[in-house]
Amino acid sequence: MTTTQTISTWKFPKAFWTANVVELFERAAYYGVFIAVTLYLTDVVGFDDVDAAWLSGFFSAGMYFLPPFTGAFADKIGFRKAIMLAFTLLTIGYFTLGALPYKAMVVPAFVILMFGGSFIKSIITGTVAKTSDSANRAKAYSIFYGMVNVGAFLGKTIAFPLRLNLGLVSINYFSALMTLLALITVFLFYKNVDMHGEGKAIREVWEGLVRILKRPRLLILILIVTGFWMIQHQMYATMPKYVLRTVGVTASPEWIANVNPAVVMTCVVLITAMMKKVKAVSSMFVGMVLMPFSAICMASSPLLESIAGHQVSIFGLFTAHPVTVMMIVGIMFQGLAECFISPRYLEFFSLQAPKGEEGLYLGFSHLHSFLASVLGFGISGYLLTNYCPDPKTLSPEQMVHAYDNANYIWYYFSVIGFISAVGLAIYSRVTARIDAKKQ
Repeated sequence: MTTTQTISTWKFPKAFWTANVVELFERAAYYGVFIAVTLYLTDVVGFDDVDAAWLSGFFSAGMYFLPPFTGAFADKIGFRKAIMLAFTLLTIGYFTLGALPYKAMVVPAFVILMFGGSFIKSIITGTVAKTSDSANRAKAYSIFYGMVNVGAFLGKTIAFPLRLNLGLVSINYFSALMTLLALITVFLFYKNVDMHGEGKAIREVWEGLVRILKRPRLLILILIVTGFWMIQHQMYATMPKYVLRTVGVTASPEWIANVNPAVVMTCVVLITAMMKKVKAVSSMFVGMVLMPFSAICMASSPLLESIAGHQVSIFGLFTAHPVTVMMIVGIMFQGLAECFISPRYLEFFSLQAPKGEEGLYLGFSHLHSFLASVLGFGISGYLLTNYCPDPKTLSPEQMVHAYDNANYIWYYFSVIGFISAVGLAIYSRVTARIDAKKQ
């Protein structure tokens, strides 16, 4: 009997495998563009660092805010129609970014991509749920999570040689090709998951959001965790420009960013198992404490350079710039922190929701990433302007000492991380006392 159950966990409908394959395509497309989005907006379109940061932040924020609403719409029209609409929008959006790199076209292209991408988030997870059962759901979501990380890894890996050899614009065409292939795959193979009339109405979703915003306990938790994700988002907001401007244009921020999914995929199962008997908030606190150290490591490249010089030997195999080395160390800390926080956050968030409304509330559990996108990217633009400015805006004389204090950027984020960790400790203690009094 046990053997039969083990075998059955790998048997999924064609729609399940199709959804996971196109998820890989979509993540490769998204992260290929997203790792270079601020570079594209400044170096190709012509925005300054501040405007590029705000635009990128709102683009990212929309991806986190819209899924509950587009998911409700997808439930009404059917998953197959919705996913084809999504990949059509994504293909148009990425192609527009590449073919029309003008300021007037960026916002319309981003809006198209936001809606297309938000459909994908809800449809793919919905497909995984509807094509699995209690016997194989854990296996189904592990496959899905693996596809997400593989897609993200491939997208950033391919973005580096494309940027160096064909220019930033080519990354948009690569992403358009990925989503076009996904659209063709859906058309040919995604046949048997087409649910109509299910799910909540958009009005009900909006009313759920309003109820969340009226609950101080949930709002405070979202704000506290926002600090963690503000630092995490610097992998895309600050790190690419910071590395290219301090190390050189041949540096590879795309590959440096891949350290994060590599650490998460390697360590998340072990850390989750290690912390399974620990309260969710305690596991989250460990991750929150790690995040300030992540930013401090990133800020420590001048110290390493003073000790090891301009090139650091890595076990005698190769050398790397001190900025690259400390960025990798910092991102490793981020990946470990994510392993402690992400698997337990949804559990902890659901415990703060009223009984019977956990599902609705979990639909908006990623409001922290909405806020972190806007605030994290927005702050990044001002910090880059002050400490690591665009070389095109500097004279040869200014360039000599322009980046002497570039590492100060990371001290700001270490303070944000420290405040978030202290805030979570206070929050957990206060809410525990309130709950104890109610009991």
